[in-house]
Amino acid sequence: MCGIAGLIHRGTTADIGTEVTNMLQSLKHRGPDSTGFAIYGQPVADEYVMRFKVAEQEDMATGFRIHDEIKERRAIVDSRFDEKGAVMLSQEDATEYAYRYRFTFDGDLEQLARYIEDVEGAEILSLGSGLELIKDLGDATTVSGQYGLNGFQGTHAIGHTRMATESDVDIRSAHPYWAYPYNDISVVHNGQITNYWLMRREMERRGHRFMSNCDSELLAVYTADKLNNGYTLEESLAQSIEEIDGVFTYVVATADCLGMAKDTMAAKPMVLYESEDTVALASEEVAIRALIPEEIETYDPYDEEVRVWQA
Repeated sequence: MCGIAGLIHRGTTADIGTEVTNMLQSLKHRGPDSTGFAIYGQPVADEYVMRFKVAEQEDMATGFRIHDEIKERRAIVDSRFDEKGAVMLSQEDATEYAYRYRFTFDGDLEQLARYIEDVEGAEILSLGSGLELIKDLGDATTVSGQYGLNGFQGTHAIGHTRMATESDVDIRSAHPYWAYPYNDISVVHNGQITNYWLMRREMERRGHRFMSNCDSELLAVYTADKLNNGYTLEESLAQSIEEIDGVFTYVVATADCLGMAKDTMAAKPMVLYESEDTVALASEEVAIRALIPEEIETYDPYDEEVRVWQA
């Protein structure tokens, strides 16, 4: 089932943290297991933001041992930053197991990311100039409050409420997905990809990394692969309809764009609202009403429809 949502403001910033939280909370009934956000702030030249975790939420119930292990894992991550010459600007503890690092770095980001994820239990959720990816167990209000997202100023965001059907209920299996190691690409998805393993093996042969067995992660990797090979976002979305089998509707965000695609059957819902300065889309109109309460006109995109909007 699941619920997906996205919004983008053209030429301005807004409190997208609160806006996407309200949209996702209205979709809680579509996915009670976990909630995820990919929010895009204003990039700062030569700076990066990394969101990562060193344990799962449910690990906290195992007592002192896991707390000691978490401290050890984070200490190793910090030492690896130092080894690679990254200059830390700030560190924030979102939870006991999830962190936000802001830093400068003039080396190979992919090499740095792989070195960090060699640490046992460490997983980078996002690494980018504008993108910050947050996901955890619980509904939108719970996760947003836990990670302090209200008041987050930015241009666009996507989000997901998950009903687990084919993989575990944990942070690793929650959406959105970041396309490692490509800067600022994220995806949310509602549906099922039937040629997932075939396409995943192809992407792995090209050197791409997967952190879960969730078919939605493929869409992020697929998009990154296309953009890295010179495709525009619109071209990537259009080609995905031809190359990816299944029933799906998905929303993808890059550093300055928001896009969507529906498969040939168009069985998975999507409602769209567009004005001169704002675009909002979601699995149900109730999510758009949570953002824009006044009377508005919406429409349902057609089968094989592809749309892209610029911030």
